Amino acid sequence: MKNLSDKLVWKSLKEGNKEAFEVLFKTFYARLFSYGLKISKNTVLTEDSLQDFFIYIYEHRQNLSDLDTIAPYLFSSYRRFIIKMLQKKQKHRMVRDLNENLVDIQFTPEEIITTQEAKSFQNKNLSALLNKLPKRQREVIFLRYYCNLNTTEISKTMDINYQSVVNTLHRAIKNLREDAMVFQLLNS
Repeated sequence: MKNLSDKLVWKSLKEGNKEAFEVLFKTFYARLFSYGLKISKNTVLTEDSLQDFFIYIYEHRQNLSDLDTIAPYLFSSYRRFIIKMLQKKQKHRMVRDLNENLVDIQFTPEEIITTQEAKSFQNKNLSALLNKLPKRQREVIFLRYYCNLNTTEISKTMDINYQSVVNTLHRAIKNLREDAMVFQLLNS
């Protein structure tokens, strides 16, 4: 079951195959948890929402559309799911643009740490540089390099067009390069 295509796993899940659900859960839980934690900044809420999300998928599996690739669907659906949970928690506070206000990914040095101790200093500086990026650029970087989604999957996840993802990713990398050069000049 583990070596099947996304299409076959999804079809098996829709037919009620518990092994397919287990493969889906094991394949995506960690990445979705990491993404949800970046959005909510609350471990308990993220765990609860992710468990509820997977239960919802299993209980409503017969009504799900057919898919060729699972990742974009899961990431975009979970993003909406956790934002709705956050919105419920903040029901007394007006939240206008959820995509801009609630999704504020911050990078920690631990996410960037390598095994070489000499790189530790650079990693801390990289996390500072990443956190200086605008919210949307941080989210695109996170989805691309930490969740391993491709540009099309990011586009579907964030509900923005493909070219916007390409442009945002390009601007983020350009900003990182420029900030890194300034940082090197100041510290040399």
